[in-house]
Amino acid sequence: MTRSPLLALFIVGLFSIACSKDSGGSGGGGGGNTGGGGTGPTPVAPIISLPAGWKYNATYSTNFPNGIQTFSFDTIFNGRTVKAFCLAFDTKLGLYDLKPVQSATAKKVSEFVSQEPGIVFGGINGGFFGGNSSYSLVKYNNQQSSVNIKSVNRTYNGTSAAYFPTRAAFGIRSNGSPTTAWIYHVGTGNDNIYSYQTPSPNAEGSAPQPVPTENFPSGGTAWAMPTAIGGSPMLLKDGQVNISDVAELININNTTSRPRSAIGHTSNGIVLLLAVEGDNAVAGYPGVNLAELANMLLQLGCSDAINLDGGGSTSLVAAGRLTVRPGDAGVERPVVSAVLIKQK
Repeated sequence: MTRSPLLALFIVGLFSIACSKDSGGSGGGGGGNTGGGGTGPTPVAPIISLPAGWKYNATYSTNFPNGIQTFSFDTIFNGRTVKAFCLAFDTKLGLYDLKPVQSATAKKVSEFVSQEPGIVFGGINGGFFGGNSSYSLVKYNNQQSSVNIKSVNRTYNGTSAAYFPTRAAFGIRSNGSPTTAWIYHVGTGNDNIYSYQTPSPNAEGSAPQPVPTENFPSGGTAWAMPTAIGGSPMLLKDGQVNISDVAELININNTTSRPRSAIGHTSNGIVLLLAVEGDNAVAGYPGVNLAELANMLLQLGCSDAINLDGGGSTSLVAAGRLTVRPGDAGVERPVVSAVLIKQK
């Protein structure tokens, strides 16, 4: 028997309706939370526990492999708007290198990143400097290019006196795990680095403490880190806020809101590079003080952290992009050293 064309079309229509109902779609089809029936991106599991306001930033993590991520913050912190970026990587994977670098002439962090051979995921400005000279330790693969400043002049009894501060440093052990310490380059050379459980108890206006040795301050031990970057002051130590700016004889507008840079690590080996935007009145980003910087790092899960050069030197590059707006009227300042994260 021959079926009519109209009957055939009716049967096909009923079959199509039945299939549509069985597909499980509703409100546009596709099911799940992909929206519009397409396949959405796989959610990224952060390598650190993110406090309120912090988000994984896909734009600044473009082409990053497993174990390296960028996070951003742009909301209220301590009663005012704060903008910050954090570039983090997992040392336990053994795939990535923390590389402090120094240049004979100052250059931008973006230039340190772009001119470094190999695969570079990002970088932050290093320690303190003046002109083309570094005042902070820079060491990579046991090659030391500069030291933490060994003496500073401060006023005592109305005259200039020499003080010998034990300043903060961030190191990578030979097994790849991170650490921090108050250090001093003991003796006449610069290769004999000692770390101490507490900083030498200097204070401006008080009598200078003795030159640090193997035995002073107490608890000194050889600090044989193959890779290290110096800064000041210590911000976190052993899971506690420990801002030793007085003992380290460092005054960098400590209680004023400014752009800030820091490096820290969690207890399980995640290294964090943190930059906070500041000196940007037009956009409403004043920056943070040292206590706020320390608390931000603590909230991000750091157990230990040190301050790096900040102010107009603050600069963090991630995935080939500058993150925070530079404090020097939006112009990236040339610096003498930087800390890079790159593929081994």
